[in-house]
Amino acid sequence: MKTIELSEALKPLSDYAEELGEEILVLTYKKKPVAALVSLKHVDQEALSLSTNPEFIAIIEAAREEFRSGKRLSLEEMKREVLE
Repeated sequence: MKTIELSEALKPLSDYAEELGEEILVLTYKKKPVAALVSLKHVDQEALSLSTNPEFIAIIEAAREEFRSGKRLSLEEMKREVLE
């Protein structure tokens, strides 16, 4: 991951995008991150859309919390839930 202060970013945005490769470029203002330039070469539209959807993120966080608290289903329980 690279960082660059906005006041030092002198090239056009397209130049930075072409140089990305697999890295993430974090743009900072007064040393605080304000944006990131991320390659989307291997990301489909659905994955990108879901990764920024607050409702989907809330569902994932709730599932993670259930897992952390020990609330889990066995494979057999899951099959019964889904197939019945």
